[in-house]
Amino acid sequence: MMAALLTAARGGGAAAPSALDARRRPRRRLRRLLRHLFLLVFVLLMVYPLLWMVVSSFKPGELVLTQPGIVPEAVTLENYRFGWNALNEPFTHYLINSFLVAFGAILGNLFSCSLTAYALARLEFRARKAYFAIVLGSVMLPMHALVIPQYIAFSELGFVNTYVPLLLPKFLATDAFFIFLLMQFIRTLPRELDQAAMIDGASPFRIFWSVILPLLQPALVTTAVFTFIWTWNDYFTPLIYLTQSEMYTVSVALKSLVDVQTSSGTGILFAMSLISLVPIFIFFITAQKYLVQGIATTGLK
Repeated sequence: MMAALLTAARGGGAAAPSALDARRRPRRRLRRLLRHLFLLVFVLLMVYPLLWMVVSSFKPGELVLTQPGIVPEAVTLENYRFGWNALNEPFTHYLINSFLVAFGAILGNLFSCSLTAYALARLEFRARKAYFAIVLGSVMLPMHALVIPQYIAFSELGFVNTYVPLLLPKFLATDAFFIFLLMQFIRTLPRELDQAAMIDGASPFRIFWSVILPLLQPALVTTAVFTFIWTWNDYFTPLIYLTQSEMYTVSVALKSLVDVQTSSGTGILFAMSLISLVPIFIFFITAQKYLVQGIATTGLK
């Protein structure tokens, strides 16, 4: 008798939670559905400008602004054909210029910022904390406050209309953001690795080159991706220092395209802008795995 009562009580106790779960399940599904609908609407709002630019690049120029719908009434490839040779040089020339500047900036940041970050994170020397404070303070300093003195210095040295003003600061560790990013990553590495290398007679530079640098790969890829995107999209600096059209990067060439085209050339501008976005997407997708790993391991998330 007692066993039957216990069995019935257990059965009733098990039935109650299952019934409660059954009542809650539709609410959970409704909340999940509403959440996904909200995210879908948000994604559409974020993607719409890019989608509109893609569609507009295939429209005839006179229909881009007069018929701004997302569904084109006419499709043409003339925007790409005319836009490629609209300036003094083919658009390939400006793409090559941007690639040279971007990869030069990547090499400069990887070289200088990694060495600076290693020195601040591992080496002991006088005024290390003061120098680190100066590095962090430079992040809050607007770049426009340095434009005039920098331009005067490069002009006196005869570097205007060359790529030196765009690349030389990268080799002097002027990007404090990447220094801080690499420092955070180096601080996660155990110091026992350095001590073991010191016991074997390795110098500080040998420790950096043989021990620290191979382990820095995720953070270095993150630095390379951000440097490429920021340099490729930079318009202000090339506009100041590059005065001849054959030296222009993609961003300045697009601005020149606006100057030489009338309102009917809006489709040409969108076509060339879309082409200029392709390298960024390819570079980002290729390094996405290491980018996420680098951000996660440096604590920037």
